Amino acid sequence: MKVLQNVVAEKETNFFSSDDTLQKILEQMLDEEFYEYALEKLADFGALVCGEIDARAKHTDREGEPRLIRYDKYGEEVSEIWVNEGYKKTVEQTYNTGIVGYVHKEIPQLGRKGNYVYSFAQGYLLSHAEPGFYCPVTLTMATAYLLDHYADEELKAKFLPHVCSTGEVELYEGATFLTERQGGSDVGANILEARFDGTHYRLYGEKYFASNAGMCGVAMVLARMPGAPEGTKGLTLFAVPWRKEDGSLNHLRIRRLKDKLGVRAVPSGEVEFDGSIAYVVGDPKKGIYYMLEALNLSRICNAVASVGIMRRALLESKYYVSNREAFGQRLTNYPMIRDSLAKMASKLHAEVATLFDMIRLYDRVAGGEGTDRDIVLNRLNIAIMKKETAEQAIRFAHEAIELHGGNGYIEDFVTPRLLRDAQVLTVWEGTANILALEVIRLFKKYKAHELFIDEMKQRLKKAKDSKLKEIVSEKLMELSEDLEKFVSLDDETQTYEGKGISQKLAWMYESVVAVEWADRYGGKYEKLADIYLEDTWKLRKLGDPMKTVLYFNDVV
Repeated sequence: MKVLQNVVAEKETNFFSSDDTLQKILEQMLDEEFYEYALEKLADFGALVCGEIDARAKHTDREGEPRLIRYDKYGEEVSEIWVNEGYKKTVEQTYNTGIVGYVHKEIPQLGRKGNYVYSFAQGYLLSHAEPGFYCPVTLTMATAYLLDHYADEELKAKFLPHVCSTGEVELYEGATFLTERQGGSDVGANILEARFDGTHYRLYGEKYFASNAGMCGVAMVLARMPGAPEGTKGLTLFAVPWRKEDGSLNHLRIRRLKDKLGVRAVPSGEVEFDGSIAYVVGDPKKGIYYMLEALNLSRICNAVASVGIMRRALLESKYYVSNREAFGQRLTNYPMIRDSLAKMASKLHAEVATLFDMIRLYDRVAGGEGTDRDIVLNRLNIAIMKKETAEQAIRFAHEAIELHGGNGYIEDFVTPRLLRDAQVLTVWEGTANILALEVIRLFKKYKAHELFIDEMKQRLKKAKDSKLKEIVSEKLMELSEDLEKFVSLDDETQTYEGKGISQKLAWMYESVVAVEWADRYGGKYEKLADIYLEDTWKLRKLGDPMKTVLYFNDVV
């Protein structure tokens, strides 16, 4: 076998300009002025991510990962995080695009705020190269959300300009510290204590998995006041500056950094609080509700990172097999290779289009414009899409390694890092089990299954009649029957079946969106939908036409 030429480094120079799906999403969801602005800025950022940021990401992962400096030369405890110079440059370039700030403040060129559609488009591009660094960005987005929505004016003025900085003031990256050793996903078991000293609240205890420790300027932390009830209802949300106004540590320390499998760009540590000054955010009795809202935002970021990994895996695979020969033929001449790539392309398109459809609804809900129905569907969509995208990121990374053969397992290529980075996305912000429990709660409390089926039916009605629409309508009827049966099951059986039913909901959502795109644009998108439906719902019978092979040149 022989390689004909180098792959992505020479073929791909801009992750945005080659992404037809993303460009059409922006055209659908942004007004004309914002769309023109986004095209220009995302083209610049897409080139940056594909070039400089990608090169730095490899260095950070292999040689320059963050390190803990526990003490200075005098033996004083400093708990500082060392990051390499390239990492610092990525921090500057990324935040200065407004990936966080322009959700909460005006874009100077437009004279108005941006939105989450635009921010997540930036995050999607960034995650092609650096899903690990997108974690600190995610935490900063969550911190900005909590401060903007729930902090009083004094606290907001103290922190929000820094958290939303685009270069005009010092940047404070954010963090959200939830996890404690005895609790894990059971946040109600948290025991970090908040005591009032007559002037300030001060925190005592530890957080066991604190991402962006040492790099954050302010962390959002759940803690329990004396006399507060047990469980999640007794938790209060605090804003905790990493340093005091004189620059010294805020009575906290990093015990150690976690030696993680992947996403090495984000320093995740164990943090001890020993009288750290903390400021109450919002109603002291609603801390868990605030943090759960931030968690939903983080789950969307998690999904955005997942599809970024998926697209990078597809690009790497496409360029590698397009430029390699085996047994006298280019690999893309073989039906099995065409089948793998076309299925990846169809799933990626459906997933990205559906994710941004969900984000458009989230923009409405986060902006206070959503109805009660919107709020329930938003929570349901986030749960099912976070689960599906995270699992698909692992599958795509695995597929990319296999398509590269032995080279796919070598760290000279990006494929091992894609798999290592993807693996955490099924865990962060809620495992599949936790997300399935969320789906079940929404069914029981709000009849979310009925809202979902009704929403999918209404959207399908608007599409013109076609074979694709007929397939999805039939599957929707089957899903409706499954859901009716599911809600009648006992609790134990529901938890057993929960992950499977969540996956079917995600497939249905993606199927409807795929049909809508086929109806609207035809051509390539009709073929992508055809492949997606056939593969997802296992419609192809032995010996049927090989659509992935026949459509290959159009869809890949």
